[in-house]
Amino acid sequence: MEDFIYPGVLSCVALLVYYFTLLKAATARQKYKISAPLHDGPEAYQRIVRAHQNTLEHLAIFIPGLWLFSFSFDPVWASIIGLLWPIGRLVYAFGYYQKAEKRLLGLYISMPPIYIFVLGSLIIFLLEIFSF
Repeated sequence: MEDFIYPGVLSCVALLVYYFTLLKAATARQKYKISAPLHDGPEAYQRIVRAHQNTLEHLAIFIPGLWLFSFSFDPVWASIIGLLWPIGRLVYAFGYYQKAEKRLLGLYISMPPIYIFVLGSLIIFLLEIFSF
């Protein structure tokens, strides 16, 4: 059980990264005077909101994937691989805040853990089902 502390800590870090993008979106709403529930505004505002929304979309895949891989393979390795996700999401957000094209490096950093977790877990579970 003690090795599962690592994906637990990483899950908390991932949630804090998401919360950071949420706060940035909320302060942008105030800065650009966009009242809820509207989302239309200047391009700078839209980039900040998209960074937040996209991080939420990826978080919904990352956290379950992290835990599936932790249980099916190894929680320490899952956490080591998963460290790329919060780093990549911050690079993504800060790049997107500047210019839409600058988000890509962060996207490329944060996507591999998701693929590794989901596909790796699926392969391990299928191997277990078919007893290979």
